[in-house]
Amino acid sequence: MTPIIKVLREDWADPEVALPAYETHGAAGADIRANLPPEIRDTGLVLAPMGRAIVPTGLRVAIPEGFEMQIRPRSGLALKHGLGMPNGPGTIDSDYRGPLGVLMINFGAEAYTIRHGERVAQAIIAPVVQARYEAATDLGETARGAGGFGSTGKG
Repeated sequence: MTPIIKVLREDWADPEVALPAYETHGAAGADIRANLPPEIRDTGLVLAPMGRAIVPTGLRVAIPEGFEMQIRPRSGLALKHGLGMPNGPGTIDSDYRGPLGVLMINFGAEAYTIRHGERVAQAIIAPVVQARYEAATDLGETARGAGGFGSTGKG
């Protein structure tokens, strides 16, 4: 079954900015574009080095129950400009109906201007399994045991 994501544009959003879309046949992520408010469309949204901002998309989405939307950074922006997501990947739950924003951070040494209509992130639709958590008195033994960060590597 192919999930259908319903998309609603905010009243202020520019309808010329494309909805999320897969750029190639084999793409796992649909590109999400910045849809900047009218007052900054011409100037863009400036991210200073180590600056953070929620980049507006002008969209709200309805994700089917049993799925989530993962928001992931774009590798090209990370490589070329040091842009990433401090909470990447972000999760949009199926019961959320608020504005879809992309939380971005500039890890680079130079300020970066996000332009109106620019591809800023990718949306991955994934199934969700909700587990049941139970209190226990014993977890059982494994070869790894309580070995934590870096305990499985050699060298």
